[in-house]
Amino acid sequence: MARSLVGFTVLLLFLSICESTSFFQPISDSHRSAAVELFSPDHGSFKSLEETYEALRTFDVLGIEKKPDVTATACRLVSETVGSSSSTLKDLFYALKANSIVKCKINDKAYQGIITRLNAAVDGASSLPDFYYSVGGLLLVKGSKGDVHLADADGIFRSVKAFRQSDGRWRFSSNSPESSAFAAGIALETLAGVVSLASPELDQSLISTLNSDISKLFDSIEKYDDGALYFDDKLVDGHDHQGPLATTSSVVRGLTAFAAVTDERLNIPSNKIFGLANFFLGIGVPGDAKDLFNQIDSLACLESNRVSIPLILSLPSTVLSVTKEDSLQVNVNTVLGSNAPPLTVKLVGVFTSGSKAASLVESQELVFDDGTGMYNLNNLPKSIDVGSYTFVFEIVLHEPEHEKIYVTGGQKKVPIFASGLIKIENAEIAVLDSDLGSIETQKKLDLAGQNAVSLSANHLQKLRVSFKLTTPHGLAFKPHQALLKLRHESKVEHIFVVGNSGKQFEIVLNFLGLVEKFFYLSGRYDIELAVGDAVMENSLLRAIGHIELDLPEPPEKATRPPPQPVDPYSRYGPKAEITHIFRAPEKRPPKELSLAFLGLTFLPLLGFLIGLLRLGVNLKNFPSNTVPATFATLFHVSIGAVLSLYVLFWLKLDIFQTLKLLGFLGVILVLVGHRVLSYLAATSAKLKSA
Repeated sequence: MARSLVGFTVLLLFLSICESTSFFQPISDSHRSAAVELFSPDHGSFKSLEETYEALRTFDVLGIEKKPDVTATACRLVSETVGSSSSTLKDLFYALKANSIVKCKINDKAYQGIITRLNAAVDGASSLPDFYYSVGGLLLVKGSKGDVHLADADGIFRSVKAFRQSDGRWRFSSNSPESSAFAAGIALETLAGVVSLASPELDQSLISTLNSDISKLFDSIEKYDDGALYFDDKLVDGHDHQGPLATTSSVVRGLTAFAAVTDERLNIPSNKIFGLANFFLGIGVPGDAKDLFNQIDSLACLESNRVSIPLILSLPSTVLSVTKEDSLQVNVNTVLGSNAPPLTVKLVGVFTSGSKAASLVESQELVFDDGTGMYNLNNLPKSIDVGSYTFVFEIVLHEPEHEKIYVTGGQKKVPIFASGLIKIENAEIAVLDSDLGSIETQKKLDLAGQNAVSLSANHLQKLRVSFKLTTPHGLAFKPHQALLKLRHESKVEHIFVVGNSGKQFEIVLNFLGLVEKFFYLSGRYDIELAVGDAVMENSLLRAIGHIELDLPEPPEKATRPPPQPVDPYSRYGPKAEITHIFRAPEKRPPKELSLAFLGLTFLPLLGFLIGLLRLGVNLKNFPSNTVPATFATLFHVSIGAVLSLYVLFWLKLDIFQTLKLLGFLGVILVLVGHRVLSYLAATSAKLKSA
């Protein structure tokens, strides 16, 4: 229970800090570490050209130096793809995109073949992906070789626009009834490529009509409570459905690509561009390689777009110590962490969280530090005491022309926690008389140190614990929780909330009214006090001491204490030693009887040897010829081996090992024995005939 009390305290403090926090940070080293981990090649290469490009693009945008060296493998895949007439349009497209980063050597003949094939693909395209890959491929070739154009750019532009819908979304093909924002992003990127490849220049009226389509598309944008904006397609066909991240990323690529090739400024509010940036930054660090690429690539597009470049205000720390007199530090960067243009950061106001009262401070400017590149407020206002606040910042650009390039998102509200050491004073524990309320026993407590208070009481008395909490500025402090716990020696625990009146915290336990809750359990109760808060730097969980309670005997129908939970980890602890009881060995015969039996077992062998001598055994008929003599020798050796096997069976072998070997020796014995007997029979027949 003590562990659960501490865990509850920590969880409560954590939730109080994270509650209603909408705070975005630019790209950091955490994204770079994740990129190296997620884009890890298998045996020096990635699964596809698409994944190869995504890895190269992510590494390039993040500026990662210590990255896997896949240049050689990528160039080999690029060369194989551009040199093969059977490669798909998609593979050819991603091969050219990967080549735009690794700069592989592709000869002019190969480029001419690519241009011819892509022009044919444009002429025969019947779906939006076909136009996207073929036009995009030609645009990439133009970036490498220069002189690439579309002969009928107006016609291709109109063919792509045929997939447009009235709500600003697009279809993937004329046969597809469903439209999507994901397809809209692909279409805008494709049309941007058509404009870049047009020769002569495209009819401007065609380009102008797209501005209203983009405005309609942004009318369907969705919004989170923290101000982040995103696009999402309704799930109609699960096979083609893309999530909010992929869909929003597609729209951002198409939007920024189209804005880069048109002279007309797009009619998109800057705050929507800022909301899109907040969406990608609010994701944090994705755990999937595709999601990480979409996030980084989209932020790179927003970093240099021609609509509005978002400036992100962030704080290295949102917890400031009043006791340590921490200074307030603010960063202003682009989404990828680049330096912002000259500007001023103002602290517009500071408000107590959850309060509608006026600002605690007047508007003031933060001081820019050239060394760190941060804006500082060295001393917190005296009106800021321990607690949670909402700081309101505003970014003011110095140059008027920068207001057309950058977007700051207006005033930025940031939750700030001012922490500090809380003074704990007048801590006492006392046993009171139930009738008169007079103090029978009273002891001082040192809640900053160790305590070992020993008290005793009966059911007619009361226990009082009191203390006083004040902030560094001397104001009353009310923590998130103040709990008093009594734990019986049988592990039964009781937790009580300590109430407060201003600075004074006090709890009085009337044991007469608690005998049933205590299950009439007399004996020793350990006393613990927990005081915790998110902004209290000296939150505590202290063992105060113990009290010996003398409670009356329980009546017959009194509630019994609940069974205590079993520690789940106890099952892995040491087990009790298992003692086996074996059957007592049977009584053995006398040693002399055993030796006599051993002698009897040798009598047959002795009789066999005597019989051989009486029969006059000799070697007169042993074959003299080489071959018969060899078989005769093997026959006698086999008999000796069988006898030796019997000895081994008696000494160490089991029945299965013996039978296996005996079967092998038996076959040899039969074969050589048959040859020897055949030879002896033939010799005897010759002697008789002679």
